Amino acid sequence: MPIEDMVHPFLKFYTAAPQWIKSSIGQLYALAPASLRYGAKYHEFAGEIARSGDLAWLRRRADEKLMDTLRWAIETVPANAALKPALARGDSAAALLAAFPLLTKEDIKADTSRYLSTRMGPETHLMAFTGGSTSVPMKLYLEKYVSRSKDFAYNSTFDEIAGVGRDDIILALRGRTVPGAGRPDGTVWMFDPIKRYLHLSSDHLEPAYMPRYVEALRKWKPTFIHAFPSALVPLARWLKANPAPEVTARIRAIQLFSENIYDYQVDLLKEVFGCPVLLDYGHSERAVKAISAPDDPRYFFWPLYGKVELVDTAGRSIDTPGVLGEIVATGFDNRVMPLIRYRTGDLAMWSAAPNHTRPGFAVVERIEGRLQEFLVCHDHRLVSICTIGAAHFEQLASADRMQFEQTAPGKATLKVLSSTELSKSAREALAAGIHAKTQGGLSVEIVRVDEIRRSVSGKHKLLLQHLDISTYLGAAHLDSDGTA
Repeated sequence: MPIEDMVHPFLKFYTAAPQWIKSSIGQLYALAPASLRYGAKYHEFAGEIARSGDLAWLRRRADEKLMDTLRWAIETVPANAALKPALARGDSAAALLAAFPLLTKEDIKADTSRYLSTRMGPETHLMAFTGGSTSVPMKLYLEKYVSRSKDFAYNSTFDEIAGVGRDDIILALRGRTVPGAGRPDGTVWMFDPIKRYLHLSSDHLEPAYMPRYVEALRKWKPTFIHAFPSALVPLARWLKANPAPEVTARIRAIQLFSENIYDYQVDLLKEVFGCPVLLDYGHSERAVKAISAPDDPRYFFWPLYGKVELVDTAGRSIDTPGVLGEIVATGFDNRVMPLIRYRTGDLAMWSAAPNHTRPGFAVVERIEGRLQEFLVCHDHRLVSICTIGAAHFEQLASADRMQFEQTAPGKATLKVLSSTELSKSAREALAAGIHAKTQGGLSVEIVRVDEIRRSVSGKHKLLLQHLDISTYLGAAHLDSDGTA
């Protein structure tokens, strides 16, 4: 039984504790062996990853995992019961997969119980929330003692590819709130000795705070970076204008998560830090996962993590390189809520170039569907919408859709599409959570609406920003509507 799953509910208390407590507890916890922290499943997943260079075995094992997942979903999940005749006929894994209808967030939210396995009791359920970079918040269930162990195994491999060693310190700009960072005498950093993360506040991205960021970098001397692109780019711009070679020269690789990244931003990061920039694609549902390579910026999907497809607007499979389609995911290793042909809302296109980098991996040119968007605080600080979404506020789990709209710094409206009104206590808790998440920079009015319109491209935007973000960000590459 992995300790990580047992102690995870207490993470918020650890994060909020004074630095000396984090240092003391974290240093002791970091001494625990991987088998104790992550459990036996961690080593099982790590073993599969280690064999992925054996192409024949990789393809065979991927087919086995797909068939096992489909069989389990048909036999134990009520929503898939109609496919039992196809399973009885002995259809192939490919034929079975094609028989499943595409699955949307709205399907799951309409009746979550239909997508839960009847053979997995509540004690196996690991509740999670998603909605960080999409406009459809949702509650879902992972498998306790399995899903987190799997992610640790794959994330550890990503670190190995980047070259991270056990003694390296990692600069982390991934939406973590740093307690007290908003106070005049507060620090904008905290250190987690468990992951060796130097967390910098993602809520203070304007130039006035950058000298304090650099002071922390000089003190802790990180050698790698884990970041949301929208949080790291402002720091990189400042370092380009105010060089600190004793800081930037130490960085050996940058790993970016959760958001789309643009070529000019990669060029900026390489120019400032002089190191490879690696990309990660994943989501809270843990259905598919992809990474780039130091010498190949395309996204390579792990074949044993889940099955990836691309479909067009009519739901038809896309096999032709260069054709934009939606990423559809079938996740492995979640017996509690197996997601089959799950529509992610993210867009990509198959690569036409040969895959010599990671044979056997599905490869796409880039992930197109994640926009980098900012809200403006009352003091003109910029906060990424992804940073706010990283909180996965549970008050919105029952909402059909949500959308922020901003017309003035420090104020925004959060529109919630829902059949019922949020209670006063829920609205107050949500507003207080966002206020705290932005270090007191943003006041939000929560309103229920009957409609949230799509954009011209047919997508739902999480943020309607009416302010000229270039005024606050100082970027020369923003469109007239304020998005990158």
